[in-house]
Order: sequence, then C-alpha cells, then structure tokens
Amino acid sequence: MPVPAAVHVLVLGGTTEARRLAERLAAPAPGSRVQVRVTTSLAGRVSAPRLPPGDVRVGGFGGPDGLAAWVREHDVDVLIDATHPFAATMSRNAAEAAAQAHVPLLALRRPGWVAQDGDRWHAAGSLAEAAELLPALGERVFLTTGRMGLAAFAGAALDDLWFLVRSVDAPEPPCPARIEVLLDRGPFTLEGERALIRRHRLDVLVTKDSGGDATAPKLTAAREAGIPVVVVRRPPVPEGVPVARTPDEAVEWVRRRYASG
Repeated sequence: MPVPAAVHVLVLGGTTEARRLAERLAAPAPGSRVQVRVTTSLAGRVSAPRLPPGDVRVGGFGGPDGLAAWVREHDVDVLIDATHPFAATMSRNAAEAAAQAHVPLLALRRPGWVAQDGDRWHAAGSLAEAAELLPALGERVFLTTGRMGLAAFAGAALDDLWFLVRSVDAPEPPCPARIEVLLDRGPFTLEGERALIRRHRLDVLVTKDSGGDATAPKLTAAREAGIPVVVVRRPPVPEGVPVARTPDEAVEWVRRRYASG
C-alpha cells in the first residue's frame, strides 16, 4: 500500500472517547514521517459540545450516500465511528459509506458494563421493553437514557409512575406524565448519585449500557440502595467492522496501517 505524506482521519464523534482519540491523533508520533490530519464530525444535538482538537464539522451528512460523498470530496483516508454505542443508524451509515468510498472503517466502542455481586439488573432489548418492565419494579424512576426516546415512557400505562429524567439538554414532548427534569452532564460522583437516590426516594433506575466511567457511579449507588436497574442492551456493531475498545487501540490501528511512514 502506498504510504501518503499525510493521513486524513474522519472521526464520527460526540463521545468522550472520540475527543480523546482526536487529541491522540493530533499529537505527533515520535519517529513517524506521516502527519495525521483529524476532522471530527458532531451531530449537533448537544447545544454546547466540548470541542476536540483539529478540524470540526457540525451536522448530518444526509445518509450514507452523503457521507461517502463527503469522504471522497475531502480526501479522507480513514473513517472511525466513535459515536455513542446506541447510535445504530449512524453506525450503519458509516459502514455503507466506507464501502462506497473504499476507505477502511474502524468502530471505537468502550466496553459495556458488567453486573457485580448484589446488582439487581433486568435486561431490556429496547426503551419500549424497558418501559414495560417498570410497573413491576418500582414507582419512582431514575431515567438516565437521555432526552431522546422519552416517548417510550409516555404511555398511559405508566401514568402512576414518577420520573426523574436526567439529560444534558431539556427533553421535548412527548414525555412521561409525572416528570422532573434534571439538566446535568457527567462525569458524576458516587456521593452525588447516592444523594439523588435518597433525596428523590428513587426505587428503580433505567439506563442504557453505555459503558465507561463517567456515568457508572449510578450503578454502584443503585447496588448499595438495593434498587433494581433496567439495563437496555446496546445494538451490535455492523458485521465485518473491526472494533477498538480504547482511543489508544484506535490510534495504534491507524498508525499500524501506515507503519512504514
């Protein structure tokens, strides 16, 4: 494979890992003659995102065809899907676009959470399935699945439940009938999560299996309080796409492809 003088990496971002990946890619690699130019693409759903180093673009591409066209137009050499583990549509679009544009694709996915002794976890395949489990588990729900998808919890069957909804930006209707919104951004502390559970008398937690440390303290606090946790399983990475578990693994994957540079 010919070794380019510069490698343009497009990172589909919006996660902590994507930002750390951009930082590592932008830093010079000792002993390498290959320069890495990194562009991070953000969906624009968060009003005040934390911007990574390098070039940044905000907004959608218009589906896989639009993404493939952007990759070709901007001479992208490598595409890295570092979106949220639940951004299934964007991951599918990335796989299709990479195939169209004939560029390598890597998925960066932090590992999912693992249940520990004392956890009372209930697995759900979707937000709708999580909502169906709630009436049998509790009455005061700590809902930490983000502002998107709240419609799944807005049905009349859940009108007797009270929800504390935590998200970075304010949710839009439809929302649960009885709701209090807490606008906050992680990382969260264990003491803070304990205090929330006590103050609001929460008796069930709903979360997506996002993995990572930033929001994991809620799981420990729930375990300590003995309350059940509904964990929504993450969708699989598109078939055939290699996966890196950390930003360092992703950087190594990129550098290895151009090791002779």
